[in-house]
Amino acid sequence: MTQDPRSGLLCAALDAAARGWHVFPLRPGTKRPALHGEKTCTRTGPCTDGHRKWEQRATTDPDRIRAAWSRAPFNVGIATGPSGLVVIDLDVPKDKSSSDAPDGAATFQALCERAAHPAPTTYRTRTASGGTHLYFTAPPGVRLSNTAGSVSPLVDTRAHGGYVVAAGSITPAGRYEALCAPVAAPLPGWLLSVLRPAPKPVQAPTGVTVGRSRLYADVALANETRNVATAADGTRNATLLRAARALGRLIASGDLTRVQVEQALREAAAGNATQSQRYYDDVIRRGLDWSIAHNPTRRRAA
Repeated sequence: MTQDPRSGLLCAALDAAARGWHVFPLRPGTKRPALHGEKTCTRTGPCTDGHRKWEQRATTDPDRIRAAWSRAPFNVGIATGPSGLVVIDLDVPKDKSSSDAPDGAATFQALCERAAHPAPTTYRTRTASGGTHLYFTAPPGVRLSNTAGSVSPLVDTRAHGGYVVAAGSITPAGRYEALCAPVAAPLPGWLLSVLRPAPKPVQAPTGVTVGRSRLYADVALANETRNVATAADGTRNATLLRAARALGRLIASGDLTRVQVEQALREAAAGNATQSQRYYDDVIRRGLDWSIAHNPTRRRAA
């Protein structure tokens, strides 16, 4: 006798909720939320006081979960923000024509090696595409956002404003499966340092001189290089990446040159090196490239 697919998916939703993770239904066989959008909201039921999105509707209430999954074989979404989770998504290359292309697991392993830490052990799942999701509990008082490729190639993260597909869900590409470690471990401190957003430069008020803007840039450069030079063992690479991302904004704004920043960061990292210069150069390049690409450029005043 074939089992009703709703039973397995309901169990998956209840299992996630029992861990304290807030779940919501995804359309059967897909990764898309099954809840209505704002344009079609009737402002009734849960939305009586205004439209509630999937992140607000996600729940750990077993009765609400049973009621929702009794209607259809919904896949299971986990809202990472309300669940207090940070999930590292190790993806696989979209272009499968080259077997030599590194996947997210390989680039994440390289990141761990550069940070002089082993790959963390935690609850993880295999995605339908063959990737891996690493689940971590978010540190209290820290609000992390989603990232896409800024940590390392083919490495994304889901935190506030994001969601992941839970183990037990099924898509045409395959099933999401739990792999090991029943408990989500706390997010390692060195990884938190990498994921923290780089501080944004203070916006100068209209009419200030270029000299004042340059003074801010010089102070920022001095502070970031000092942070790298004095970073404790095991945190230097993460600190270096954050510094590169912070200073890349000032390259994009025209207040610092790339050569100037690269030289300063290389010297700071080399002063108490635990890795090869090649490793440090790769961290600097990756951090600057991402920051420059994601920040508006402006021409310096003559």
